[in-house]
This record gives sequence, C-alpha cells and structure tokens, in this order.
Amino acid sequence: MFAVVESGGKQYKVEKNDVITVEKVAAEVGAKIDLKVLMISDGKEVTAAAGSVTAEVLRQGKAKKVIVYKYKAKKNERRRHGHRQPYTMLKITSVEA
Repeated sequence: MFAVVESGGKQYKVEKNDVITVEKVAAEVGAKIDLKVLMISDGKEVTAAAGSVTAEVLRQGKAKKVIVYKYKAKKNERRRHGHRQPYTMLKITSVEA
C-alpha cells in the first residue's frame, strides 16, 4: 500500500517505514504529524484523497551550504552569498485507506 502526500508544496510517494526529507515543518522531534493525502492505493484500487498518513519527526536540520556567486564583468562587482535550506526528516508510521 502506498500514498501520495503533499508537504511544503511538493508531492511525495510514501509507504510505511519510509524516511523522507521535506521542507521544514513546525514540530518537535518525536512528535506525530498527519500529512495531507492526495491519493492512496492498495495495489488494486486507487482512491483520491481518502485516507490518512501519519509520520514521526526524526530530525530538524539544515542542508549543505549552497554558494551563490554573482559577478558583473568590467564593473568590479562581485558578491558571494551562502544559503542552507532548513528541512525536516520524517518516518512514515502508518498508511491507512
């Protein structure tokens, strides 16, 4: 059984015991959260938006730093900027139709 859920404006195909990384969710580590279900399938039948998916927050963190470097030729203009995107790691505990 699998489900397609939405979190942070992105869609994820999940099954029970999957570990996924999503955009930051405001929840404490160890908390249980419910995800918005878009579709659920038991292998034979596909149902739209009828079911529930529960996940446990494993970790809150930041991704590796991405360096953004802007440069304009002949203008002596240079700019270096770094960005670390926050994320939440979730473990899917149940997928129910």
